[in-house]
Amino acid sequence: MTRKFTGDTLLVATHNQGKLTEIREILAPHGVNVVGAADHDLPEPEETEDTFVGNARIKAHAAAQATGLPALSDDSGITIDALDGAPGVYTADWAETGNGRDFMMAMRRANDEITAKGPDAPRTAQFRCTLILAWPDGHDEVFEGVMPGSLTWPIRGAGGFGYDPMFVPEGLDVTCAEMPKTEKNKISHRGRALQKFVAGCFG
Repeated sequence: MTRKFTGDTLLVATHNQGKLTEIREILAPHGVNVVGAADHDLPEPEETEDTFVGNARIKAHAAAQATGLPALSDDSGITIDALDGAPGVYTADWAETGNGRDFMMAMRRANDEITAKGPDAPRTAQFRCTLILAWPDGHDEVFEGVMPGSLTWPIRGAGGFGYDPMFVPEGLDVTCAEMPKTEKNKISHRGRALQKFVAGCFG
């Protein structure tokens, strides 16, 4: 049985304003006050796990312990079948340059590594998101969302972020970067995980 959220304030353990806004909008009908890590001067804990659920757990529990509030965190990324699931938890690391993140570089690397596997290498991939809601007493709930699709090259579209310009969701012929944000959010890995979270903890 999923533990229900009964408080009035939810801490989202992120410094990403886009994520905060998205979660605020989704929880607006439930009358929840959503605050971010910056509101409590929380540092970003080191992510030392090799799974999405492990890293999400680190962030959620650190924030819940530091503030005494229920804390929601996510860890997300892309898994590429031809690369045995890489980059996975290292999705953002592939874009690190020492001078900010360069996702064009990361996408080119992904395409080059698939191409190096030969013409028969599958181009299927999945965007994955794991959400953890942790309470100060140590209890947590896990919600996972997956958006399957395939990778195209050259990239297409000016919207989205990260690997969106090369990712074509299953059943569609446009990349995530070519879709209106509202349409993408309905089918995205994070959107799917958030739907499970709302149904589980607020339903």
